[in-house]
Amino acid sequence: MSNLVRIILSSLLLIGTVALFWFGHWGWGILGILITILAWVTVFFNENMLIAQWYFRKQDIPNAEKWLNKIKNYESQLITAQHGYYHLLLGLIESQRAPMQSEKFFKKALSLGLHMDHNVALAKLSLAGVMMAKRNKREAEKLLQEAKRADKNKLLADQIKMMKDQMTMMDKQQFRYSR
Repeated sequence: MSNLVRIILSSLLLIGTVALFWFGHWGWGILGILITILAWVTVFFNENMLIAQWYFRKQDIPNAEKWLNKIKNYESQLITAQHGYYHLLLGLIESQRAPMQSEKFFKKALSLGLHMDHNVALAKLSLAGVMMAKRNKREAEKLLQEAKRADKNKLLADQIKMMKDQMTMMDKQQFRYSR
């Protein structure tokens, strides 16, 4: 459904809600407000994206992927602010299946822009994991430092520390094998 249709529908719902209050139907008016707010939210945020994020938070990856796949042309269906998040979710899903293939999604998400610092940190941390798997230690360390800087609320501090520990273990193993 195009945004113009959503705006028209939301406006009609708002007019109907005002009319309900005008005629004294307060109970239905309150319900109308809730429905109108829901309709206006879908103007700015794609409902498939919202449902996919909800499933992703519940750790239901197959359903999240199903809802993301319903977005056929993300450039026209999503507002510009959601493009990066779309690719971030695709990257996280792809990292479950084929971690090396998820690199392009994380890079695209970062290039399109993510507005929340913890999402930037998550994308960089995931990209650092891919670089570590590719044995690109320098790039992985750089991305880990950037992820640490972006994680201002320390939401990913444990994961960053764990990945640094894994990198030191890899260094020790390489040192042991190089003798």
